[in-house]
Amino acid sequence: MNFNLTEQQQQIVDQVREFTAQRLAPGVLERDEQQVFPVEAFKEFGAMGMFGLCYPKEFGGTDVGYLPYILAVEEVSKVDSSFGIGFSVNTSLYGGSVMYSSATDEQKKRFLSPIASGKAIGSFGLTEASAGSDAAGQKTIATKDGDDYILNGTKIFNTNGPLADYTVIYALTDPSVGTKSMCAFVVEKGMEGFHVGKVENKMGIRSAQVSEMVLSNVRVSADRMIAKPGEGFKLAMKTLDGGRIGVGAQALGIAEGAFDIAVKYLQEREQFGKPLFKQQYLAFKMAELYADIEKAKLVLYKAAFLKEEGKPFTTAAAVAKLTCTDVAMKVTTECVQMLGGNGYMHEYHVERMMRDAKITQIYEGTNEIQKLVISGGLFRRK
Repeated sequence: MNFNLTEQQQQIVDQVREFTAQRLAPGVLERDEQQVFPVEAFKEFGAMGMFGLCYPKEFGGTDVGYLPYILAVEEVSKVDSSFGIGFSVNTSLYGGSVMYSSATDEQKKRFLSPIASGKAIGSFGLTEASAGSDAAGQKTIATKDGDDYILNGTKIFNTNGPLADYTVIYALTDPSVGTKSMCAFVVEKGMEGFHVGKVENKMGIRSAQVSEMVLSNVRVSADRMIAKPGEGFKLAMKTLDGGRIGVGAQALGIAEGAFDIAVKYLQEREQFGKPLFKQQYLAFKMAELYADIEKAKLVLYKAAFLKEEGKPFTTAAAVAKLTCTDVAMKVTTECVQMLGGNGYMHEYHVERMMRDAKITQIYEGTNEIQKLVISGGLFRRK
């Protein structure tokens, strides 16, 4: 068991770290306040090959591996987790939906290559007002009309929605049989009847663009179907397994970013005639947080490794998501406390990170759902 990154993996981390310092750190507070996403930086990042790290070259990727992709999400999320979740949804949820579907190679080249090569942005349309944790509660309908389908419905909480060139839409062809008829299509920006609805005003990840996506008699040709009726639900769940590793990486990055700020603060800030880290209570608290971060890192990398190796990873992904996101919430809350009154102030970043951490316990399967997944996997083995 080797815990060292390969030379190639370390080069990617270093490349992402440099990009983050130069292109994301400046203006991160202003973007949070103004709810503005750094679209140009996102496109630059894609042009560097980062969106295609885990996808084959024949479909526009760089075929470096899944762990390097997770390392990249972690690294950018140390500074800007809104960018991190945009990256994760683009790659894990949109890209995964296309890559792991029954789509033909021609469809994958058509719908995945623009995303993997960084030329376009993707989003994932599954969640609805009546279908959150219960993804089977879909109401979006795909009605057959000759060789085409007509889509009607509204997706909510769609990360990247307002920015996306391509969106995977999950729908039912026969509501009477529920998920047995769930299928999936790729819909493009500008198609008649497909438009952005309400753009959400959020507690955290405020720079990320999250919205409703409304489908009103959207006509799509059959060659846009990437999962046939009955295949859609399985594809959505498989895709979410990968997405949960991405959210785990985002959460781990948030925790590490806040922790690094707190370490520096405790070294520089003096109270009672000595640096704060000389206070044993604070030093011990930081030791506990460091141990939590290290444990989270191990379960995250294990899940990424299993996926990269093509081994079963559903339970491992749920463990990583549960562990990393709980650690992110704990670490950021404690780091706000470590900085005292300054921790509550916007310019010290940790309050933003605490707000960002909360959503990681909720989206792509709440942590209560992760416990269902874990316990289900546990008792199926017995």
